[in-house]
Amino acid sequence: MEYGEMSEAAGNYFGALMSTKTIAIVAIVEIVSGLALLINKYGALMMLILMSVSINAVLFHANLAPDSIAGALILLVLNVVMLYFYKDKYKDLLSA
Repeated sequence: MEYGEMSEAAGNYFGALMSTKTIAIVAIVEIVSGLALLINKYGALMMLILMSVSINAVLFHANLAPDSIAGALILLVLNVVMLYFYKDKYKDLLSA
């Protein structure tokens, strides 16, 4: 699969992720989470899982590909909005 032009450091990072099959695992997690959100099952849990993917995307772009960070930031903002809609589900988790 072609990913377009990227810096040498970003290419090395992606190569490492592909050689360890991490990209495939992340893709499966994203698909399962998306399906769970569509059928409205375990939505709050899936949003927490997808938040880690969003943060990793922003960190990747911030450090290795800053010229293409816009998509990752949009993903992060949308994820925060969805977390806000599930805020009632997190009250027990966040109360100390």
